[in-house]
Amino acid sequence: MRITSSMYYKGIYGNNNSKLSKELFDVNKQIASGLKIQYAKDDVRTFTETMRLDNEIAILGQVKKSTQSASKFSNQSDVVLNEFNTSMNRTKTLLIQAANGTNDSVSLDAIAQELRGIEKNFKILANTSINGQYLFAGSATDTKPITESGEYVGNSTELKSFSGSGISQQYNISGAELFLGDDNTNVRNITTNVVQKSNESPDLDLDTTMQEYNGTLPGSNKHHFYLRGSRSDGTSFKKDISLENTSTMQNLLDAIGTEYGNTGGIDVVNVTMNDSGQIVVEDKLNGSSKLDFHMVGASDFNTTDRLTSITDIDFLDNGTTDYAIAKTGSKVFIREFIKSGFSSASSTASNIKGIVYDRTNFTKDGSTLTSNIPQILKKTHYIKDKNAIIDTIPSEKENSFANPSTLLSEVANTKTEITPPTEPKTYTMEGTKFILSGTDVSDSTFSVKIELSALPGGATFSVGATTYNIYNVDGSSVQADKMTYQQLMDVMNMVTTGELPASAPGTQDEYDIAIGKSLDKGRTSLSYDGKIQFKDSNHGATKAKIAIYDENSGDFSKDASVMTFNSNNSLTVRDPKTDFFKTLDDVITSVENYKSYPDASSGNMRNVGIENAIAMIDDLQDHVARSQSKVGAQSNSLSKSLERVEILEVSSKTLRSSVVDTDLAEASLSLAQLQINYEAMLSTVGKVSKLSLVNYL
Repeated sequence: MRITSSMYYKGIYGNNNSKLSKELFDVNKQIASGLKIQYAKDDVRTFTETMRLDNEIAILGQVKKSTQSASKFSNQSDVVLNEFNTSMNRTKTLLIQAANGTNDSVSLDAIAQELRGIEKNFKILANTSINGQYLFAGSATDTKPITESGEYVGNSTELKSFSGSGISQQYNISGAELFLGDDNTNVRNITTNVVQKSNESPDLDLDTTMQEYNGTLPGSNKHHFYLRGSRSDGTSFKKDISLENTSTMQNLLDAIGTEYGNTGGIDVVNVTMNDSGQIVVEDKLNGSSKLDFHMVGASDFNTTDRLTSITDIDFLDNGTTDYAIAKTGSKVFIREFIKSGFSSASSTASNIKGIVYDRTNFTKDGSTLTSNIPQILKKTHYIKDKNAIIDTIPSEKENSFANPSTLLSEVANTKTEITPPTEPKTYTMEGTKFILSGTDVSDSTFSVKIELSALPGGATFSVGATTYNIYNVDGSSVQADKMTYQQLMDVMNMVTTGELPASAPGTQDEYDIAIGKSLDKGRTSLSYDGKIQFKDSNHGATKAKIAIYDENSGDFSKDASVMTFNSNNSLTVRDPKTDFFKTLDDVITSVENYKSYPDASSGNMRNVGIENAIAMIDDLQDHVARSQSKVGAQSNSLSKSLERVEILEVSSKTLRSSVVDTDLAEASLSLAQLQINYEAMLSTVGKVSKLSLVNYL
C-alpha cells in the first residue's frame, strides 16, 4: 500500500492535536481554578476523597464553633464564681468581727448593712448573663434564675457542646446544683434554741444533776424528758426518758444518743451541750438530711402532784415561769428546749409554745401557707399490693426532695409488720391515719381524717361523719402504699377551698369535678425544697389555716408518727442539702438580731446565731469551691478540645489541598512541556507538508 501525504498528516497532526489540545486545556483550567478536577467525571476517586474531606472539615467547623461558644460560657462562669469566692471571704470576715463580744448594736447594725449589700451583689452575680444567656439557669437561659426573694426559678438541665460523633462536653453549672445542690460529704447538725440555766448550781455543765438543774422540788419523784425525732435513715421515734434527782446532764445526753442508735461501742450521732445549755445533735452519717429532734422536760412537783403522760403537758390550763398546772390539776415543772413561734392546731393548746411538736399550723405569709418540714426520700421503701408483697424498691434518688408523683411510702417511716417473723420484715402504710385541721378560705373550721385503708376500700377522707373515696385517675381505689403526694395534696386542696365531691363516697367524676373547682380557689403544691404549701388564689391575705399530722402524734403509748409535715423541730446548722440564699439570709439575720447563739427569747426564734453562721458560711464556701473546681475542669477540657479540633481542622484542610488543589509549579512545568510538544508536532507537520509539495512539483 502506498503511503500518501494525507496519511502522514492524519497520523501526526490529526490524532496528536486533539490530545495535546485537551491536555493544554486541562492544565490551563487547573492553573486558573486552582483545582485538579471540576467534576466527578474528571476523576471519581479524587472527587470522592474530596467530598469526604469537605464533610469532615464542615463537622470540625461546627465542633470548633460549638466548643468556642461553650468555652466562653464556661470561662465566664469561672470568673463569676471567683467573684463569689471573694465575696464569701468578705462575708466570713464580717461574721468573725460580729462574733467579737465587744461589738455594740451600732457596730452590729453596720456589719449587717454591709452583709445585706454583699447579699445583693450575690444575686447580681447569680443573674450574670453572656450574649443574653444567663449562666446559672440551666437550659432556661432566657430566664433570670434568682428572684428578688432569693428563690431559684431555673432548672437543673446540663448544657453540652458538640465534640464529635456521639461525643459531648458539659459546659455549664446549673443554679440547681450551685445554689441548691447536695454535698454528700457533709453531715447534718441540729440544735435547740432555748437557753438552759441551772436553778441551783452556778453554771450548767455536764455534771449538773437534775436536782440542781430544776431546783429542789418538794418530794420530787421523777424528771421526764419527752423526746421525739427522726434518725439518719428516716425512722421516727418517741421516748419518755425518766431520770432521778442524782442523774446528770451527761446522763440525759447519753440517753438521747441511745435513742438515735448509739451503743456502747459505736456512736451514730454526737450529742453535746454548748455553753448556752443548748443540745446539739450531729449526725455521723454523711449525706443524710433526715435527722430531727424535739424534746420537752417535765419534773414532778412532788409525790402527789405528778405528771402522768405527755397529754397532760399538751393541754395546760395555766403556766408561770416557775411551774405549770397540768390538765389533771397537778403541779409540774416544765422545761422547753425548742420554740418556733408556730401556733398550735388545737384551740386548747398550751400557753407554752415549745410543748407542741407536730400539731402545728403552717406558716402564713399573705396568701400562702407553707410547712417547714421538707419531704425527703429515704433509702428504701416497701409496697404491699393487695395481699401480695412486692419486692423492696430502692430509691433512685435517696435523700432527694419529694415531687407530686412521689409515693408517700417512699418518704414515710412505715412501722406495721405484715410478714411472718421468720421472713424479712416488710412494712406497709395500711392503717395510717392523718388529721387535717384548720379553717378554709371562707374562714369555716374543718377537721378531717385521712385513712390509708387496705383494699378493697382503699384510701378515704372523712369530714365529720361523711366519708369520701380517694381515686386514681383510672377510677380505681388508691392503695395505701401507692398513694402519691399529688393525691394527698388534692384532698388538702378540696378541703381548704371548701370544694368537696357532690355525694359520698362520691364517684370518680364527682371527685374530679371537685378537684377542678378547688383549683379555681387555691393550689396546694410542693415547693422547690420539698415543703407542702397552699396558695389562696382569691385573697391577698388568706383566712385559711392548715395543720396536718399523724393521729398518733403526742401519744407516747403508740408508735411514732410515720410522717411529719410541720413542727417545732430543732434548728438546722449544717446539712448535706444546700440552699444558698436562704442560708445567707439566716446568717445575716443572726447579726441583725444580735444573736451569738440560737436564742428564742428575742428576735427571730428560729435563727441559728452568729457562731453557727460562721460554720454555715464555711460550708457554703466549700460548696461554691467544689462547683468552681467543676467549672474549671470543664474549661480546661473545652480548651484542650478546641486545640485538638483546630489541629484536626488544619490537618484535614492540608490533606484536602494535597488531594484536590493544583500544584502550580507542577502544573506550570507540565504546561511548558505540553507547549514544547505541541510546537514540535506543528514543526513536524510543517516539514512533512513541505516535502510533499516538492515531491508533487
